[in-house]
This record gives sequence, structure tokens and C-alpha cells, in this order.
Amino acid sequence: MANNNRNPSDQRSSSQGSSSSEWLDHIHRMHMRQKRGLQARVLTVQLSLLLLFFVWWEMAGRWKWIDVLLFSYPTRIFANIWDYMISGELWGHLAITVGETVVGFLLGTLLGTLLAVCIWWSPFLSKVLDPYMVVFNSMPKVALGPIFIVMFGAGFNAIVVTTLSITIIVTTLVVYNSFNEVDANLIKVVRTFGGTKPQIFQRVILPASYPAIVSTLKVNVGMAWVGVIVGEFLVAKSGLGYLIMYGFQVFNFTLVLSSLLIIAVVATAMYQIVVYIERKLLAHR
Repeated sequence: MANNNRNPSDQRSSSQGSSSSEWLDHIHRMHMRQKRGLQARVLTVQLSLLLLFFVWWEMAGRWKWIDVLLFSYPTRIFANIWDYMISGELWGHLAITVGETVVGFLLGTLLGTLLAVCIWWSPFLSKVLDPYMVVFNSMPKVALGPIFIVMFGAGFNAIVVTTLSITIIVTTLVVYNSFNEVDANLIKVVRTFGGTKPQIFQRVILPASYPAIVSTLKVNVGMAWVGVIVGEFLVAKSGLGYLIMYGFQVFNFTLVLSSLLIIAVVATAMYQIVVYIERKLLAHR
């Protein structure tokens, strides 16, 4: 027959453990409330500053504090965007530029990371490629644009290659440096237990480098947009970069600023997607 009598000391230990757990849960809930409150305050201030900027810009334009020909003002810009949306002309340009940016962003990040892995895997290859990467990273990519146009044609391929020329080197340098900064003691422990180089990379190097890889994704969002717009400046007959160049040529700076505003909105959306991926990766790690 089971004994239902419990030791008083066991009961006290169980009660103390339950109290400690409830206290920790309470602290965690308070911390999360404070974190959400801080995020809400930051977002409120950010939106308020943005609204104040647009209000000041509108007033400055309407009251002629600034040159309207050059700087326009928000209501005129929004009206211009709306006209392009209603006519359907905007969507084709937007789809082309976003497609080029996404392809350049993904390929640049993937190829740059793979190149960083190859360099980390082979110290000899690292020593051989190091000066070439430094030199290529310092070269102005706009100057390489005409070469890419001749090699790949005036179109999608040349624009994507121009983007890759920016994103691949940045990704390689950042990710490779993060591989080298992993704690050497962790690597020694895995080697002590007979770990092979693939196991060291899979279980130590790669997980420890998640933050650097995600940071590279954030940087590459901006770099990809820069590469695509530069490429469209040189060769495109459509896209947001083409609209910017066309606006400059006909002195329609409202069109220029409209295109820049659209780029800012879409780039922000891409950045938020990367932030979401960051949360998932770090939670998984």
C-alpha cells in the first residue's frame, strides 16, 4: 500500500521551489512588459519625428522657404506616386527593380558566404586571395559598370552582376572575419574529442557566426539597392533607377523624389524581413 505521508522537509522544499518558479515567471513577465513598452515608445518617437519632418517639408514648400523645383513637397510627391499607381506604370518599374534587388541580394549573400567558407577551409587559399579581395573591394564599382555591360549585355544580367560586385566582397570579408574570431578554446575542445574539420565547422564555427551572417544580411539590403540603382543608371530602360535618371534629364525632381521615397519604403520592408529572419536564427541557435 502506498504511503501518502510526505516528509515535512520535502513539502517545504516543494513549496520553496514553486515560489521561486513563480517569482522568476513574474520577473520574466515584468521584463517582457518593459521591453514591449520601450519598443512602443521608440516606435512612437520615430513616427513622430517622421511626421514632423513631412509637416515641416510641406510648409517649407508651400511657403517658398525652399526651392520647390528642386525639393518639391510631400503632397505633390504623394500625388505623383498615386498617379503612377492608378495608371499602372509604377508596378512594372517596381517589379523589375525589386526582382533585380532580391536576386542580387540572395546571390551575393550566398556566394559571399560560400567563398568565406572556402577561404576559412584553406589557409593557403586565404593567403592567396587576401590582397585581391582588398583591391577589388576598394575599386569603384561604377567604373566597372561599362565592362559588365560589354560582357553581359545591357540588361538584367549586367545589373545583377554590378550588384554582386558589391555584395559578394562585403559578405566574404565580414563572414570570414567572424569565422576567425570564434573562440579557439571551443575548437580545441572539439578536436580533443576527435572532431573532424566538417564537425568543427558545423557545430562550432557556423553557430557562433550566426550574428555576423545576419548583420551581413542587413548590410546587404542596402548594398543590393545601391548596386541595382547604379546598374539601372547605366543601362536600364525601366525600373526605379531609370525613373530617377529620366526625372533628372527632364528636370522633374518630383519624379526623382517619388522614386527615392518608394525605394526607401521597399528597402525598409526588406530590412524588416531580415530582422524577422534574425530572430528566428538566433532563437534556433
